[in-house]
Amino acid sequence: MSLVQVEKVSKKYGDDYALNQLSLSLESKDQYAILGASGSGKSTLLYLLGGLEKADSGNVIVDGLNLSKMSDEKLATYRNELVGFIFQFHFLLPSMNCEKNILLPAEIGAKKIGPVRKKCYELAEYLGVTHCLKKFPYQLSGGEQQRVNIVRALSLKPRLLLCDEPTGNLDSENSAKVTGLLKSLAREFGSTLAVVTHDPGVAEKFEKRFVLKDGMLSQEGFFHPTNEPPPAP
Repeated sequence: MSLVQVEKVSKKYGDDYALNQLSLSLESKDQYAILGASGSGKSTLLYLLGGLEKADSGNVIVDGLNLSKMSDEKLATYRNELVGFIFQFHFLLPSMNCEKNILLPAEIGAKKIGPVRKKCYELAEYLGVTHCLKKFPYQLSGGEQQRVNIVRALSLKPRLLLCDEPTGNLDSENSAKVTGLLKSLAREFGSTLAVVTHDPGVAEKFEKRFVLKDGMLSQEGFFHPTNEPPPAP
């Protein structure tokens, strides 16, 4: 069953198309890589899926909600209740310790903090960053900051987990570890996972991949790790 439907979506910045009549579908609980070079439109697609931006035309439908027709207030609720974000840069607030950073989305969404804090500590232990929770972001290494970022993204058990170049600042060994970790946790939480990347090595870790070029699906389109064309319908 599709969780995400993107229907003939276009988005322009100035005179240039970031996305041009793009259509694709993401199935519930499946895992996808969206591969493309800088400027291909992959991050714009992610921001549209996350309700951070709106399409100029077309529809972005997630779990039956047409994001293109929602108010900013409803989009904020959508992001809080359905979506987890992991970016290349962690965007942890420097004035808060890591535990408060993680719990902030739950507080904004008026969730019961007790269960979220319990899940926070469980995830932190799993990721090896329990010792970081009372520290401030500037006191952590880059790898620790990214793992805290992952805890925050998963703390509310999102239906849709969106990752924008989450391994962009990592070497190949740690990149493989983080990619494997995201796949494992998304599977455990039942989240649909979409990772945008410019790195074919990251994309190859996913059975389902899209290739974007100049705001459109490239001729490869949707392909499999063997690079064999999909079976004929």
